[in-house]
Amino acid sequence: MASMTIEYMSVEGTGAAVGRAGAHTVVADRPLGKASGTGLGFNGGELLALSLGGCFCNDVHYTADEMGIRIARLKVQVTIELGGEPLVVNSAAVSAECDAVDGINTDQLLKRARERCTIANSLRNGIRVAFA
Repeated sequence: MASMTIEYMSVEGTGAAVGRAGAHTVVADRPLGKASGTGLGFNGGELLALSLGGCFCNDVHYTADEMGIRIARLKVQVTIELGGEPLVVNSAAVSAECDAVDGINTDQLLKRARERCTIANSLRNGIRVAFA
């Protein structure tokens, strides 16, 4: 079984935090004026939607490589619905448009990528979260 660890550190003088995974970074924050937010980064819901969309994009590329398909254009859109108190994500909808370099139909490619999407499968199955 593989594992990954990331880290967030606050950015001095702001309400933001920089998340690191290896050499890659992302900024988490709240909108300007909300709970000390400075508007420098994404909120939690946006990060969740970006995580789902990014994972699916990667899986489309992995699957295309395995199928010998070269992608000319890929567009993925994720919409999340939030509600309740405390606020939770109730649902996520992912749509994708994909064109292959040679113009072949990409329906099977997208179907296979949907089946293997790590984040989508994790959310569907419900993951255990523990706070230390």
